[in-house]
Amino acid sequence: MSSRTFCEPEMSAVLDDMDSRPGSTTSLLRTVIGLYLRDAGGWMSTKDMVTLMEALGTSGTVTRTALGRLRKKDVVVQENRDGVPGFTLTEGAATMLARGDRRIYNPRSMSVSDPWCLISFSIPETEREKRHQLRRRLHWIGCGTVAAGLWICPDSLRVEVEEILADLDLRSMATIFVAATPLVGGSLQDAASKWWDLEAVAELHRDFIRQHTNSNSNGELPRHAGQAMEPSPEAFATYVQCIDRWRIIPYLDPGLPSALLPADWPGAEGTALFGRLVAAYAEPSAEFVRNTLRENRRGCHFLRLV
Repeated sequence: MSSRTFCEPEMSAVLDDMDSRPGSTTSLLRTVIGLYLRDAGGWMSTKDMVTLMEALGTSGTVTRTALGRLRKKDVVVQENRDGVPGFTLTEGAATMLARGDRRIYNPRSMSVSDPWCLISFSIPETEREKRHQLRRRLHWIGCGTVAAGLWICPDSLRVEVEEILADLDLRSMATIFVAATPLVGGSLQDAASKWWDLEAVAELHRDFIRQHTNSNSNGELPRHAGQAMEPSPEAFATYVQCIDRWRIIPYLDPGLPSALLPADWPGAEGTALFGRLVAAYAEPSAEFVRNTLRENRRGCHFLRLV
């Protein structure tokens, strides 16, 4: 089973990707590249990508335009092999894809006894652009805002916080505290609802559940392992669209303990549905891709012989 998704070569590119609308051509192409380019040996022909995107209802012209955008963002590099035009990942993209795999397929979940990470910073007005970038990036990895210069997250995110500070050259302007449960004036649940926009995250889960409940041509997921999905364009499209819509949720959802979440929190339902979709569609989708690439390469070989 392919268990890969996407991330980007630099922090700014990650943010550009997060800002892109799930379902857009660029977003879907990023997802296809993240899922399958590495398993294809690190290179795919332009024809391969066009063929795969056609299974998602995207024309070759539109796909080529999106490939141009990804080149400009340093996600892929054009490379010809045996006279065949194609693309490979940049070095930075390959590194960040591995990190994306861990985040997407292993959503974090904090227990009540786990430590917290507090990030305090004071950045002068002369560095206001970096200050803006820092806030934006902390938000995109799932941190909450206690005050303008004080952010909070599960301590499991501390390594990513350190990387952001180092990338922006702001480490000397920030202090990181590792703390036990914060002591607040009211309830910690009420405080968490102020620090994070939990309703927005909940809506992402609900939207995923609405879009991907009953996700195959027969209107339902396979009920058990014996009901295997066949490799097909439909299985491929279902899986890619699933990953494309899910991809931002594990970044924005801080994975708070259930005691700090609303009673109707949909996170567990969304995560369970995602797991079922991966189990049902990942391998049939990967096999469809392998079959497609074999057919394309067989066709190219035949043309060279002719």
